[in-house]
Amino acid sequence: MFREEELLALSGLQHFAFCRRQWALIHIENQWRENLRTVEGSLLHTRAHDEALREKRGDLLILRGLPVVSRTLGISGQCDVVEFRADPAGVRLQGEEGLWHPFPVEYKRGMPKAHDADLLQLCAQALCLEEMLCCHIEEGALFYGEPRRRTPVVFTEELRNQVRRMLAEMHRLYRRGYTPVVRRSRACNACSLKEVCLPGLPGKRSVKEYLAAAMEEEP
Repeated sequence: MFREEELLALSGLQHFAFCRRQWALIHIENQWRENLRTVEGSLLHTRAHDEALREKRGDLLILRGLPVVSRTLGISGQCDVVEFRADPAGVRLQGEEGLWHPFPVEYKRGMPKAHDADLLQLCAQALCLEEMLCCHIEEGALFYGEPRRRTPVVFTEELRNQVRRMLAEMHRLYRRGYTPVVRRSRACNACSLKEVCLPGLPGKRSVKEYLAAAMEEEP
């Protein structure tokens, strides 16, 4: 079980799945730069994370910005939206009558992605909810801002194990304070940290060597 001070940000799992170096720059070195994509993403999450927006429509209860934590996995964060549906096999919720089954929904900008970063983040939210509520969650959904429709996500055992493996690796790197080195790819062009990361540096040269060489080239 992880202590409070050992908990990592749940949102970091998406960064880690996309690029381990990006995650380390943000969550270990505390570096962050905004770009158009990050600003658009923040605006999309503004409504989703409005904790005052609590809705109940008959057999559907909608909570926004719900804090979640897993001491087993060592993460904490917030769910954009969790829909609780009335279910005889569900769980009890404080202040609510009856039994309810949780269905997490994560809001994302743009289109569904070719990689699994968004799926992994949503699955991690489900694992937190399962630990907190002592229940099993079969599925959730990703809502993308561009097509403006939901993409269903089934929390398979394979996806759950991938989340566990990645979080274990994140904790190992965080304890070491280590920022991984990665190869440059086309994805680097859209990264808000590309100027901090210096992804175009030759693999065998250190930052110190690169800067020294650049200074020598100046007239």
